[in-house]
Amino acid sequence: MIDGIAMVLRILRWIGMVLLLCGVLNGCGGGYRTRVVETPATAGLKGHQKPYTINGRMYRPLASCDGFVEEGLASWYGPNFHGKKTSNGEIYDMHAMTAAHKTLPLGTSVRVVNQNNGHQEIVRINDRGPFVDNRIIDLSYEAAKRLGVVGPGTAPVRIEALGVARTDALGNVSYRSPVSYETGNYAVQIGAFTVSENARRLAGKYRRELGQATVKQGWINGRLFYRVWVGRYGSLSAAYAARDAFGRRGYGNSFVVALD
Repeated sequence: MIDGIAMVLRILRWIGMVLLLCGVLNGCGGGYRTRVVETPATAGLKGHQKPYTINGRMYRPLASCDGFVEEGLASWYGPNFHGKKTSNGEIYDMHAMTAAHKTLPLGTSVRVVNQNNGHQEIVRINDRGPFVDNRIIDLSYEAAKRLGVVGPGTAPVRIEALGVARTDALGNVSYRSPVSYETGNYAVQIGAFTVSENARRLAGKYRRELGQATVKQGWINGRLFYRVWVGRYGSLSAAYAARDAFGRRGYGNSFVVALD
């Protein structure tokens, strides 16, 4: 009896995990295969801030919207998604001024200009998408109607990120950059060994070359591993660039880790 209860609980936990991942991305209801990519560097981030894959293609949410400008096709989505959860956990309202974008920080307000007619509106990004080639933003029905996109279905637009909207006591609206996780202390793990001497030899090589390399111990499935962390980088973008450089040097399984 106890074993049966334990099995049921495990099944329920598994179902909960699946539902949680589906809530991170609006593609779960549209035939997309979605997966959030977990790394030590993003362990403290919310689900919608982490890299994710859609049908095998990876997307990396931006740490900051500062200076972001993009041109391309806008589309819109409405009744089929009305009342369903968006990527940040809100309930999608097709009559609200919102939109979906693949990588901008959720909560960012964006100025959208229809390049066919010059109409412009400000929308708030609260969802992920559109996952269709050449389309850069999925507008709510209301936003698409005001911009003149509903009839044709798509339109060429220019989008400019403004930041997170803030309204003062007098009703004046200003914008600030969302909290960024770009800055911090990061390293790159380039190898993991079961023999400590192998790890220390590799760390010594890059300590001489880069001035920073350490060996970290960790248990994985009952086995003790010695992980080699190299470098110290002050931003995620610098760490990702270093990871790519290590990949070209033959360390194809490298990934970014957060330092204490």
